[in-house]
Amino acid sequence: MCGIAGCNRPEVTGDLEKMLNTLRHRGPDGSGCDSVVGCTLGHTRLAIIDVAGGHQPIFSDQHAITFNGEIYNFQALRQRHLPDRPAHTRTDTEVILQLYQAYGPRCVELLDGMFALAIAGPDGLFLARDPIGIKPLYTAHRGDELYFASEIKALKDVATDIREFPPGYWYHSRLGLTRYYMVGQDVSALDGNIVQELTRFEHEGQVLPVIVRTLRDAVHKRLMSDVPLGISLSGGLDSSIVALLARDGLDRVETFAVGVTDSSDLIAARDVAQFLGTQHHERVYDQQDMLRVLPQVLYYLESFDPALVRSAIPNYFLAQLSAEYVKVFLTGEGADELYAGYDYLARFEEPDALHGELIHIVSALHNTNLQRADRMSMAHGLEARVPFLDVRSIALALGLPALWKLRGEGRPAKALLRRAFADTLPAHIVNRPKEKFSKGAGSSDFVAQLADETIGDTEFAAERARMAQTWSYHLVNKEALYYYRTLRESYQDDHIFPTMGHSRSL
Repeated sequence: MCGIAGCNRPEVTGDLEKMLNTLRHRGPDGSGCDSVVGCTLGHTRLAIIDVAGGHQPIFSDQHAITFNGEIYNFQALRQRHLPDRPAHTRTDTEVILQLYQAYGPRCVELLDGMFALAIAGPDGLFLARDPIGIKPLYTAHRGDELYFASEIKALKDVATDIREFPPGYWYHSRLGLTRYYMVGQDVSALDGNIVQELTRFEHEGQVLPVIVRTLRDAVHKRLMSDVPLGISLSGGLDSSIVALLARDGLDRVETFAVGVTDSSDLIAARDVAQFLGTQHHERVYDQQDMLRVLPQVLYYLESFDPALVRSAIPNYFLAQLSAEYVKVFLTGEGADELYAGYDYLARFEEPDALHGELIHIVSALHNTNLQRADRMSMAHGLEARVPFLDVRSIALALGLPALWKLRGEGRPAKALLRRAFADTLPAHIVNRPKEKFSKGAGSSDFVAQLADETIGDTEFAAERARMAQTWSYHLVNKEALYYYRTLRESYQDDHIFPTMGHSRSL
């Protein structure tokens, strides 16, 4: 897990050094910057695999790569596709580079993991981002020069027209932009046996062991690490499932929880940790702590969306705590989107409509929960892994009849997940109602109330009109304006805010 940066021109190391300094939090273990056949690549490293030998950029013949992420099947790919190629490191990064040399841009279709990467060589510049957008990537221009980086803040002083690189796409300077993955249309991610099973399921009970097996595989592959690893544990169903499944693959399980005094998350997480026998850690924070860290939260988050900021605040404390003990942790992100956990989804009465909404919110995760998860963890040099968003897990969940996810007649949210783990987790955890992280951790309304008290109606209306006129942004409420003003102290130029509002892609 790292920060990447680069340009499609050589000899711009001065710009790259500035960008890498801005990304230092993403990779506190080292950095590198080199010119490669018409391009410049930069990297800040958080050492997870091959700690001693994985310095980047990595070179092979006339190509070089800078890579952010983890590829969980890289050893199998090396054995199957590169048996005769010499390996100079034990890294997944080198495997990606050699696969590109063997197969070209379509090599990304072989990768099982999360990634944002750039490869430069005599054939041009290649960029790619993982199917769901777990790892971030942005581009910007200065004349004919194309810059790219892991975060918006690294681009703001070197180029303009900052845009998000879309998930599930690759770009080649000679071939253009190509989509290789679309949410909800990739049952090929599943193995043949599960595809056959999907056609034979007649009732929900038949799929429950398949859900468990698929999630167990997703969790266990994400235990790959040469450094300490832990679990984010809120005490809700999703994180409890991850902790349960991880326990079978680890000798020692470290779990982490945060919240205000006596918050429901802290209480529930203690119960789950005791049940699973984990080494549990927690941190209690208060309103003054929230105000103290808010500028840092917004700076790293690169968004002033109220829902995102509310959940980012406890995530900031969670990552800060976890980073004291581990360099990698697993989270329960994605379960609500795949198994219809949010309260508003109860209003959907038709399976097709619900299925369409689930595809929509899974497709948008790169700008919502995944952005928050990446930025808050990387702010503390911590790698977050998301097993629910394994492509096989996504394919299974979205391949099931949406009818089985509808509410009504006393049926709870995420009924399939609750039933699948009813015999292996305590009943009060399995049946715990869904709470937003910000609410469960006790931080959901404080800043909203503060914004209402400090920003007048006339003032809000004027600022809302200004944003709509200058960069076509709809300011949703006073809380958003409060966050925007705080964020603007770190980012002085308004031209970067449309990207933070998720309005433009490459």
